[in-house]
Amino acid sequence: MSNQASSSRSDLWGGVCWMAFGAFILIESFRMDRFDKMGATLYTYPGFVPGMIASVIVLLGFVMVMRGVRSQAPTDENAESLANRRFLIALVCMLVFSLVLLAHAHFLVATSLFVAAFTYLFADPEVPKQKRITSALINGVISSCVVYFLFQEIFLVRLP
Repeated sequence: MSNQASSSRSDLWGGVCWMAFGAFILIESFRMDRFDKMGATLYTYPGFVPGMIASVIVLLGFVMVMRGVRSQAPTDENAESLANRRFLIALVCMLVFSLVLLAHAHFLVATSLFVAAFTYLFADPEVPKQKRITSALINGVISSCVVYFLFQEIFLVRLP
């Protein structure tokens, strides 16, 4: 199995899924209350920012679909089993994070562990193990600190 074949197929289906997800968000952002009676303008509508983000998601999903269509390489059966295995690994990581880590650990610790594990598990297997572990730990700590600071201090959103 070539790497290009797997990438081509995953770009095609991943792009379709992102476009559907973005379209759903876009439709729901249009359905949100506009607060016209309170004097809200276009830029202060609650659905404005989600609608803009959804538009970008749809656009980038379209780019992925076009990339997948352009690189029409033949695929084999191993590509599907690899995609299924990666999906299951990602699903297990997310379930452990949301159901176990967030329930029993501080947000910074839980997010650091999740990002580090996710980064390590999906890193290139040809990279030396020590470098993958170091990179995963650095990614986990930095990203959790940045997310925590942004949401707690900038957006004033309380995190678990």
